[in-house]
Amino acid sequence: MSRADRALLDELLRTERRALLEQLEDLDEAAWAVPSLCEGWTVLHVTAHLAWAPVARPGAVLRGLAAAGFDPNRLNRRTAAAWAARGRAAVLAQLREDAATLASPPGVPRAAAVLEAVLHGLDVRRPLDLEHRTDPRALRTAADVLVRTRWPLNVTVGGSAGARVRGHRLVAEDAGWEHGRGPEVRGSGEALLLLLSGRPVGPDELSGPGAADVRRGPRR
Repeated sequence: MSRADRALLDELLRTERRALLEQLEDLDEAAWAVPSLCEGWTVLHVTAHLAWAPVARPGAVLRGLAAAGFDPNRLNRRTAAAWAARGRAAVLAQLREDAATLASPPGVPRAAAVLEAVLHGLDVRRPLDLEHRTDPRALRTAADVLVRTRWPLNVTVGGSAGARVRGHRLVAEDAGWEHGRGPEVRGSGEALLLLLSGRPVGPDELSGPGAADVRRGPRR
């Protein structure tokens, strides 16, 4: 990766983390308990996960993974609950530090850290009706990571994005991003990220001849 590419990813990561942090700091107590787009997680759980992951130490992650039966999603649920129990103030303090230092989870490429910031930002903002215009470059980066991530790494990002949209051409109308071949599915960059990660997409957010097909899910 060139120095310029790394600098761009750093900029995108910093911007997305700070933007979400500013909105979180204005939430009232009830908003933190609202269910997020992550099944079984509240807004507090998602933000607790965002706070923990960048500063998790490799040794602690390995021990936690072993204790979770080497199920990364189970590990994420446990750590999110543990960090949520620290309270909102502690979570926000760690998020401020993460935004300032650009810390990333051990072994995670910078582009994947951008994906996590963008996708979990959607997990929080959508249920709370919070507005945010994600940089199209961040949307493209996140989408590229999703379609390129293979098993077993994709178990933490909603499963196989490739299988979910195989045989279709995706077009992000606001992000200058396209992927695949076949019947076209058009939507915003955010809507396609939700589709790729297995999250709910609004009934009017996808269009094109392939939209109804991808909504039904991959063929068995």
